[in-house]
Amino acid sequence: MSKTKGESAMKRVLMVAAENGALKGAKVGGMADVIRDLPGALYPLGVCSNVIMPSYGFLHRQEGAEPLGELVVDFYGQPHWLTLYRASHPSLPEVNLFLLDHPLFDQGGKIYTPGASDRPFAEDANKFALFCLGVAKAVLSGLMPRPDHLHLHDWHCGVLALLRAFAPEYAALQAIPCVLSIHNLAIQGARPLTQEHSSLQAWLPGLFASLERDALNQVIDPRYPQCFNPLRAAIVLSDRVHLVSPSYAQEVLCPSSPEKGFIGGEGLEADLQQKQQAGALHGILNGCEYPSNKRSGQLSKRQALLRGNTDKLLPLIDRAEQAIGGWLCQTPWVRSVDQQALLTLARLRRLSEFQDAPRLLLTSVGRLTDQKMAILSYRDQQGISTLEHLLKLLAEHAPNGLMAILGSGDQVIEAQLAQLAGRYQNLLFINGFDLPLSDTLYECGNLFIMPSSFEPCGISQMLAMRAGQPCLVHGVGGLKDTVSHGEDGFVFYGDSLAEQSSALLDILAQTLPLVGKETWHGICEKASQKRFSWGASAKRYCQHLYCLPASGALSD
Repeated sequence: MSKTKGESAMKRVLMVAAENGALKGAKVGGMADVIRDLPGALYPLGVCSNVIMPSYGFLHRQEGAEPLGELVVDFYGQPHWLTLYRASHPSLPEVNLFLLDHPLFDQGGKIYTPGASDRPFAEDANKFALFCLGVAKAVLSGLMPRPDHLHLHDWHCGVLALLRAFAPEYAALQAIPCVLSIHNLAIQGARPLTQEHSSLQAWLPGLFASLERDALNQVIDPRYPQCFNPLRAAIVLSDRVHLVSPSYAQEVLCPSSPEKGFIGGEGLEADLQQKQQAGALHGILNGCEYPSNKRSGQLSKRQALLRGNTDKLLPLIDRAEQAIGGWLCQTPWVRSVDQQALLTLARLRRLSEFQDAPRLLLTSVGRLTDQKMAILSYRDQQGISTLEHLLKLLAEHAPNGLMAILGSGDQVIEAQLAQLAGRYQNLLFINGFDLPLSDTLYECGNLFIMPSSFEPCGISQMLAMRAGQPCLVHGVGGLKDTVSHGEDGFVFYGDSLAEQSSALLDILAQTLPLVGKETWHGICEKASQKRFSWGASAKRYCQHLYCLPASGALSD
């Protein structure tokens, strides 16, 4: 395809990532949303963001990708062959999606594997070490455009930073500036240095033998010196480091203090402090997509609920039943948690027939992990969890109120929520994830609850606010940067889990009486009008990460 003068002057960035929301089946977390949305925001600024990721055994097939050639790398001391594919971006024809295929990447259509408790990250670390070798080889092979910048995402790319810095055969990569984006510092992918099948020595025996002590000191885990820490390697060996919100970029400079309810640098604060002192650490908030065809002048589902038209809750009930029905079709058994949810939905449907369905809806959408649920799971001296206190408070204020939680993750947390859903009629727990159902919860809910212990950026609160649903959040990271207390939402703080639990319940008690009042409508309106545009963030990427003019990269 011929290029115009502007297109030929564009800067090329190669995004190296494990996920991409632009491809079906390639999304797990928030990183995928960034890799999907950021190229479209950078393109008008003169930056073409190609993406390379593993094929996971299926992406190259479903995307009808074109094979570009074979790459041979030395892995486990033996030659391994990878195939490089190029697929079309679904919405940006100028952007290339490169996929690397190898049998090791095929894990039954899954992006990540849980791994054994005594060998965390083992299978994934093997997979991404080989992926990094393939990327290094591909960039220098001539099979793909030579990028002006390498942009790594999270720990999965740590071996690439190591190869760039210390492997003689990939030394040419040092001429390409390298940026690292950290989406979640708590997940670091550490593996043993030696004496394990999934170790740095096993993957790269020749390079490992040649590494001097000074080089090893830059990539070992500061808390576990017998381990290789790929995220630390990426931090130390990249030219610039990016955190996905300004507040999170400050929090990670301090040591974590779990007993005080604070999660910070997780052992890597010293390295991040050095980057900050060198002017190479930047906090840039992720963006959110905003539809241009937003309807106006229509009674929202939320307003209809508050005005008593409880049949407007039926779309939520219908969508939840459809989601659970889809999950049931995939297994030969019925989970008790699904049965419980269906019973609750049936009861809500009956109540709606008598105009007695819930008129106040609290919502929560997200992964069920300690990060997201530690505050809600905290138990006071009487053994009562924060979530139980919340449900009791909701029942006192609104006897027909409902808390709806959509999510999956930690099995212990799932079991706790399932037990609570069986004991409290005002809790609907839907154990899984369904995108249309999450959209319905954002649209129907009155108040979105997001009390994360730490939050690098967060997207759920942005999506809820976009739909006009205010959020009650813990004042950390991206939550602190997106929600303004008393204006477009509510923020609580605390110096321990006990204080955070108490503060959440206090703010909720103050907030519930406001729902449906004139003040509340103003808060909802301000939430819906707040914007976190990718366009603004992309300009900061160009200026701070790629060192390009703030107005864009196109030359005259």
